[in-house]
Amino acid sequence: MNTCQPPQPTARALTGWSLAGLLLLLPTVVLAWVAVLATERGSRCLMYGEQCSAVPGGALWGCFGAAPALGAPALAWPRTRWTSARAGAVALQWGAQLMLGALILSGA
Repeated sequence: MNTCQPPQPTARALTGWSLAGLLLLLPTVVLAWVAVLATERGSRCLMYGEQCSAVPGGALWGCFGAAPALGAPALAWPRTRWTSARAGAVALQWGAQLMLGALILSGA
């Protein structure tokens, strides 16, 4: 009998994605800032405080804090319980991390 349910992610895959997100958070931020500061507008903002991004700092810090705040519990969560909630936490972790990179890059 074939049911129409989507396949559930495995516990090992969720652990891997959560760990990868936590390990890639700082390199994502550093590379995004390097890309922004390499532009004329970014260097002008750094040197003279002109033409800086309109993205509020609270949004950047919120995304930066949300990514590990969601990733660490998903990593420590028991593998056999609430797999769908754990998958949701990992998806939100990656969403916050990608949003952070996009917000930083939008300042260029």
